[in-house]
Amino acid sequence: MSTPTALLSATGVRKSFPIDGSNIEVLHGVDLHITEGEFVAVMGPSGSGKSTLLYAVSGMDPVDAGDVHLAGTELTTLDGDGLADARRELMGFVFQQPTLLKDLPLLDNIVLTSALDKVGTPAERRARAEELMTRAGIWELRDRMTSQVSGGQLQRAGICRALMRRPRIIFGDEPTGALNSTAAGEIMDLLSDLNAEGTTLLVVTHDVRVAARAHRVVFMVDGQVTDELLLDADDEETRVDLVTRRVRELRI
Repeated sequence: MSTPTALLSATGVRKSFPIDGSNIEVLHGVDLHITEGEFVAVMGPSGSGKSTLLYAVSGMDPVDAGDVHLAGTELTTLDGDGLADARRELMGFVFQQPTLLKDLPLLDNIVLTSALDKVGTPAERRARAEELMTRAGIWELRDRMTSQVSGGQLQRAGICRALMRRPRIIFGDEPTGALNSTAAGEIMDLLSDLNAEGTTLLVVTHDVRVAARAHRVVFMVDGQVTDELLLDADDEETRVDLVTRRVRELRI
C-alpha cells in the first residue's frame, strides 16, 4: 500500500522572537506532516509554541529556518504577494475571536473578502454564502449586525467566511476557546462534518473534547513536538478518555 502524500509538510521549522533585547527561539526544529482529509489537533501548555507553529506553517508568520510545503507549493520561498495568493486559494482561518466588521451585517461580512478579490459574480457569492449560512444554521440572521448575535453564531459566521473559497485546509486557533460548552459542541459538529467531507483541519486547542474529535493529536512542550496520539476509537467518550489520560501522563 502506498503512503499517502502530505498536503502540509513542515520540516525543521524554527522561529524566534526578540524579547528584552535577546532573540528567543520558541520553535526548535519542528516537523509536522498532515495528509489530505486529516484532522490534526495540537495541544500543549501555554507558551509551548502551538499557536506559533500554526502561524508558521500557514505562512502567516515567516520562519527563521526550515521548509513548509502546502499542496505542492513551498511557502517559505514565496514573497508577500505569493503568500497572500496561497492563503486565498488554499487556506481558511478560524480564530478564537472572529474578526468580523462591526459595521456590516453577517452576510456582508461573509462575502466581503471574496467581493474584494472579485471572486465570482455578486449572485454567485450570495448563493455560496446562503449555502454555507444555511448549513451553519445562521441564514435567518444574515441581516443582523455582529452585536445582535451570540458568540457561537459569530464563530459560525467566521467559519462560513473561511469556507467561501473552498479551502483545502482550515487552520483553527482555539476556535472554541471563547464559547460555552454547548456552542463549542455545535462549532465542532460543523468542523467535524466539513472534515468528513474532505476538508483538512489543523486545530490548536486546550480542550480535550475538541482534540478528541481529531484523527491525531500532536503534543508540544517547550517548542518541540514531544508526543502523538492516534485516535481510532469510534466512541466519543473513549476518545475523550484517551486524550485526557495522555494529557495527564505528559503533565500538560
